[in-house]
Amino acid sequence: MSYYWKLVKNFMAEEEMSQQLQDQINRLQQLRTQLQIITQQNQQVEIRLKETEEALEELDKTDPKSPIYKNVGSVLIKAKGKGEVIKELKSMKESLDLRKSTLNKQEGRTREKLNELQSKVQNAIKLSNNIQT
Repeated sequence: MSYYWKLVKNFMAEEEMSQQLQDQINRLQQLRTQLQIITQQNQQVEIRLKETEEALEELDKTDPKSPIYKNVGSVLIKAKGKGEVIKELKSMKESLDLRKSTLNKQEGRTREKLNELQSKVQNAIKLSNNIQT
C-alpha cells in the first residue's frame, strides 16, 4: 500500500474519500509507474550508448586492414570493412542520442506532472482533515 493511500485512510478513516480524490491518487500511482518505466528505458539507452561509443573508440585504434566482425543476431559475421562498421555505429549512436533526449524530456514532463498532482493530493487531504476537526 502506498504512502499516500495510508495517509488518506488515516485522515479520512470514517468518511469515504471523494471519487475525485481517489481518481487523483490513482493517477498519482500511474505517474509514478510511468516515471519508473521511463527511467529504466533511459538507463538502458545510456548503456547501449556507452557500448556504442566504446566500440567506436576501439575501432579508431584498429588497423584499417584488420578484419572486423559484427553481431547479427546470435552470429558473428565478418564486416566488409572498418568504414562500414563505423558508419553503422555512428548511425546507431545518433539514434540513441535522439532517444535519450526524448526520454529526458518525457521524464521531466512526467516528474513535473507527478509533483503537481502530489501537491494537489496533499492539499486535498489537509483540507479534508481541517474540515473534519
